[in-house]
Amino acid sequence: MASKSSREPNWNQAEGYLKVFLKGRGVALYAPSDITDFDIGTVGEAPNEKLQLEWVYGYRGRDCRSNLYHLPTGEIIYFIAATVVLYNVEEGMQRHYNQHTDDVKCIAIHPDKVKIATGQVAGHEKKEGKPHVRIWDSVSLNTLHIIGLGDFERAVCCVSFSKLDGGQQLVCVDDANEHVISVWDISRDKPHKVTETKSSTEPVLAAEFHPYENNQVVMCGKGQISFWTLESGTLTKKQGIYEKMEKPKFVLCLAFAENGDVLSGDSNGNIFVWGRGTNRISHAVNGAHDGGVFSLCVMKDGTILSGGGKDRKVYQFDENYKRTGLETEIPEEFGPVRTLSQGHGNLILVGTTRNSILQGTLDLKLNPIVYGHLDELWGLAPHPSQHQFMSCGSDKHVYLWDSMSHSVVWSKEITDPAHSCCFHPEGNIAVVGTHNARWLVIDLNTHDIITAHTDGNEQIECLQFSPDGKYLAVGSRDNYIYLYQVSDGGTKYTKIGRCSGHSSFITHVDWSEDGQYLVSNSGDYEVLYWTTNCRQVTSPDNVRNVQWATQTCTLGFNVAGIWPEGADGTDVNTCGRTKNHTVIASGDDFGKVNLYKYPCCKPRSSCHSYKAHSSHVTSVNFLFDDSRLITAGGRDMAIMQWELI
Repeated sequence: MASKSSREPNWNQAEGYLKVFLKGRGVALYAPSDITDFDIGTVGEAPNEKLQLEWVYGYRGRDCRSNLYHLPTGEIIYFIAATVVLYNVEEGMQRHYNQHTDDVKCIAIHPDKVKIATGQVAGHEKKEGKPHVRIWDSVSLNTLHIIGLGDFERAVCCVSFSKLDGGQQLVCVDDANEHVISVWDISRDKPHKVTETKSSTEPVLAAEFHPYENNQVVMCGKGQISFWTLESGTLTKKQGIYEKMEKPKFVLCLAFAENGDVLSGDSNGNIFVWGRGTNRISHAVNGAHDGGVFSLCVMKDGTILSGGGKDRKVYQFDENYKRTGLETEIPEEFGPVRTLSQGHGNLILVGTTRNSILQGTLDLKLNPIVYGHLDELWGLAPHPSQHQFMSCGSDKHVYLWDSMSHSVVWSKEITDPAHSCCFHPEGNIAVVGTHNARWLVIDLNTHDIITAHTDGNEQIECLQFSPDGKYLAVGSRDNYIYLYQVSDGGTKYTKIGRCSGHSSFITHVDWSEDGQYLVSNSGDYEVLYWTTNCRQVTSPDNVRNVQWATQTCTLGFNVAGIWPEGADGTDVNTCGRTKNHTVIASGDDFGKVNLYKYPCCKPRSSCHSYKAHSSHVTSVNFLFDDSRLITAGGRDMAIMQWELI
């Protein structure tokens, strides 16, 4: 076995290359010929520039509940990825709490409407990444308490503050096999656990302190609704009794009427009223929805709203649980209701299972205020001359976003899951690569697909136009790069051939500034060079001084320093350079966005690291004027917009 020192990066003076090792494989990265005395021992400095999170696009509604509220500050609060968003819709401003180290799964608002509790899943980092709850101040964004580091196993799936004692206690449920429920005393400087007990082997969907009954917690989930009492530091449970009523497969949501009754919505479409202080049904609204009742909300005026999964309907009921006739249907593009909540004044907020948020009233209209992707997200590209960018994902959706108004310019559903995209340099055409070898050419004015091509039979990994727009390189998962000649302003494509030489799938391609050369990276860490007639350039001396128009390739001499020590080659997914060639950003597998000085050739270069995503960061792109960095998180489906300062 080779000693560790032989796996250290080393500089070959005679040949003019830096050798780095990824997963034990040596990769030679050729330096420009003017670099003669390369000191491999010095550490590259971090850049003067920094990033500041400016905007987060998206919302986690697909698999999280009760995660949308209105605060006295005028902001609505919700979460996506590892970030809690405080969004003032009227002022078009966002603030962000991003002290979590991985996906936020649940949220609760303290009775004082200032303190917030948020629970997260088990993360990447061994110490900091343990599932825990953070209690923080929504005005200052300061963390007040960190609860349960080492107490929870998998993720914290429910949190709720006590109401009658002014919020001195917090109940938490661990999303592990036995769904341990714990109560914490948070009234002192150092919170402590009062008690814990196993609750159920079935999934738990909600757990709430009763607002009108002291030391009562109501919990629901698969095949259960249970009423817990905290007495002398012990939790005791009574199961809900259905008697003649049909027991549902899932109890999906809870709410509390003003008279102290507990309301539950279930998978059979029924709303049951559990009499105050009992575990028995006092009233039933059978067949309230066609399909499951996903959310219930008691409004300030005492009326009750119910939101349907299958039927996408929102109905209003009076205090006696009779329908008032006021209702609305969520448009299909936004999907079923996930959570309902009281907004500002008489407005209602609707979070949907398709990761959107709508705001409005039942008698008028609900307007979308947050859009989001709803499946894995890899495709991201900045517009060549405007403050816009495109995203596309496995959800078959293509969005054009405006980075100044933080809004959707337009969106389009295509027939295939998408993975990659790019703009023609003239800015009126975009190309989208799909999972099944097709790539589509879209007219940005009409939003129509003007032509489609198929190359190979695998996913289109990356797409890149030459700087003059005369060529398109299509990198495929089948190890080939397909080259096309482009004419008529990006509307006509003629295949030149394919570049054959990689022994693994293509990951990134970049064009030279003069459009004469291509460089490509592959899944097994090869760096190869090509001419526009698809010939491989085998002599490093022919290409070592080429100026590259973009730097999306994660392997190259100028980006050797973006690889952490002991990297296995899949740790860094993406990189992007500013147009002025001074800074490069990278996205890694640990949810981090990193900012380096460019060129970044020294191994173990210093950087500024930022956490807001929770999943692997799949794409990083600076806007055309270098003012912003746009980043995409793969499985967290979030798009983050950072200001470069």
